Amino acid sequence: MADECFGHPRLAAIYDPLDPDRGDLDAYVRIADEFGASRVLDIGCGTGVFALLLAGRGIEVVGVDPARASIDVARAKSGSERARWICGDATALPSLRVDLATMTANVAQAIVDPRTWRKTLRGAYDALRPGGHLVFETRDPARRAWEEWNSESSYRVTEIPGFGAVESWIQLIEVRRPLVTFRGTYVFAEDGQVLTSDSMLRFRERREVERDLTAHGYVVEDVRDAPDRPGREFVVVARRPEAGGPLSSYPD
Repeated sequence: MADECFGHPRLAAIYDPLDPDRGDLDAYVRIADEFGASRVLDIGCGTGVFALLLAGRGIEVVGVDPARASIDVARAKSGSERARWICGDATALPSLRVDLATMTANVAQAIVDPRTWRKTLRGAYDALRPGGHLVFETRDPARRAWEEWNSESSYRVTEIPGFGAVESWIQLIEVRRPLVTFRGTYVFAEDGQVLTSDSMLRFRERREVERDLTAHGYVVEDVRDAPDRPGREFVVVARRPEAGGPLSSYPD
């Protein structure tokens, strides 16, 4: 089930205005160019920002996300007809053959259940053509990013067309590693409505990520630094081999 910040229609509608700087996606656009990808699967596509960036470059994109409200926002955007949108997740995809599968931003960490994570890796593998790549990012647990999540530093008021002033802030709820829980609060000045969204992220160690990928048949080609957040994120580049099938050593 999607968090309320993605699944509630009113929160999904203000998601982009609250996070307008998506410079983090530039690195993924360059990766798509690096691998000459003409077909991309964007797992956890949210409101479709990255999918539409790629579609605007002539790339065939499938965006998949479990949050209906976010998919609705994506479909309402200009140029959305150039992408294919699926409300669901990577554990149950239609037959695809893509050059590149991506999980940008917090998508990989938001898949906290180990069984769902394994099924996601398997689903992405099945969607890739032989030789295709899976690329995603995950925060380095050693940097303890959650220690910076508090209401004082995150508080802001944003003027959003059609909604007026919206107050928002983040509050850390619980740290039980590898799981970290936090709450977003949103106050709409227009009518006084207060909405909250609880989120949980899984902070995986690099060796855990590499082990999981290898167990599902991938070849880990590289673990890069995030250009916009040096030293804070692992950007993982894995490849489906040209021959052979998944070698998962995990039970379903």
